[in-house]
Amino acid sequence: MEQWSELRRRVLVEGVSRRQVMRETGMHWRTLAKILTNSEPPGYRLEKARERPKLGPYLGRIEAILKEDAGMPRKQRHTAKRIWERLREWGYTGGYTVVKELVREMGTRTQEVFVPLIHPPGEAQVDFGHALVKLNGKLAKVAFFVMALPYSDAVFVMAFERECTETFWEGHVRAFEFFGGVPKRITYDNTSIAVSKIIGLGRERRLTRGFLQLQSHYLFKHHFCRPARGNEKGVVEGLVKFTRLNFFVPVPQVRDMDELNGRLRQQSTEDRDRRLRGKPGSKAVLLQEDQVAFLPLPASAFAAQRQVSTTASSLSLVRFDSNDYSVPVRWAHHPIVVKGGYREVVLYAQGEEVGRHRRIWVDEAVSFEPLHYLALLERKPGALDHARPLQGWTLPECFAVLRRRLEGQLEGCGTREYIRVLRLLEHHPIRRLRKAVESALEVGAITRDAIAQFLFPDANWRHTTFDLAGHPHLRHVQVMAPVLGEYRLLLTGGVL
Repeated sequence: MEQWSELRRRVLVEGVSRRQVMRETGMHWRTLAKILTNSEPPGYRLEKARERPKLGPYLGRIEAILKEDAGMPRKQRHTAKRIWERLREWGYTGGYTVVKELVREMGTRTQEVFVPLIHPPGEAQVDFGHALVKLNGKLAKVAFFVMALPYSDAVFVMAFERECTETFWEGHVRAFEFFGGVPKRITYDNTSIAVSKIIGLGRERRLTRGFLQLQSHYLFKHHFCRPARGNEKGVVEGLVKFTRLNFFVPVPQVRDMDELNGRLRQQSTEDRDRRLRGKPGSKAVLLQEDQVAFLPLPASAFAAQRQVSTTASSLSLVRFDSNDYSVPVRWAHHPIVVKGGYREVVLYAQGEEVGRHRRIWVDEAVSFEPLHYLALLERKPGALDHARPLQGWTLPECFAVLRRRLEGQLEGCGTREYIRVLRLLEHHPIRRLRKAVESALEVGAITRDAIAQFLFPDANWRHTTFDLAGHPHLRHVQVMAPVLGEYRLLLTGGVL
């Protein structure tokens, strides 16, 4: 470039002749003419496209291959090398480079161009992403729900064990609470959670019952992208990527999902201070305009629980979402209504709650509540040590002492009496029963009925009197004084 500028200055400013410059530099006159015409090197310019005489007869086949590839998974599409190999099978004798250049040109011509869109306040976009986290020391893959507001670019993120109807609901409920209102219009992709069938050319959809329940409660309008047109919700697509790179890098190390979601909520809040290029203010400022356009939150929150009717098995287990949950044995073989949410599974029989379990997110697992099986074990005490529902049930040490004493004193009835003591947990917390057992062991009163006396509050009965007021029918009752001597006959086997 320095020589280029010097030659132009000598000829055009100092008046040195072109012939002298060509003698000094040995330059061709056409090269010098190009230098004097252009203030900088114009670069190589191809005046007409190169001919491809060997490749010409195969252009139609290449176009057909690329067109067919458009409907295939990205990892199963033809590479330029694979196209060249197939062309050789059909008789092509040319080189690989010319095929590679042609495939690149065709790919460029077919790439879609998009129109920039405007986003009014009060609208949202929703999507799920996936990332790895270390939960309690173990690497696990989680699904994270993202709701983005395109106008303010504010975002809400929440992680779940899996993407399903219950987590879809829970994500919406939490996001609406986080933003302080309900967006007027929400854009989705064609997830099977919301869309059961795409009708016709993709404009009409048959929506799932679960999605309609959510929409009916919050009254927002919905919009679904055309199939394979994720660009129609490009804001949330970009924020899913942003979230994965900024909220999940490095891989979060947490004790449980609650700690992870606490972090994600804090990061979603802190992200509001960020100002985006071309925006007049921070996300927090623009979010206020979004909130003005929101619909108000309903008076009552949406019950994010999927309801299923089923029947308890002979093992007193109820199946929900490929996992089993226990109910009290008296409800075995009975109809059960299951309400499954993100955190809990609640079981009902005849309108009464009969069981409550923490939601299981692994497949084909079982959640036992030991108390559900104590009534059956009271009838079958020999199964106590082999009962699967009681495996891993940790009780205070005083219960083991109690069992040894009962089995030693009552022989064959000791195990059953111990189970009767355990059944007190059906009505009393373990903390109170532990104290009662400890007190009973101290005084040697270890039967179920004796231990039950320690569970009732102490009353000062010495200063109480029985009042007949309000009980006129008792005034005519006469109770004879007992003859205590007659009780001695019982000790000698006599009969009263």
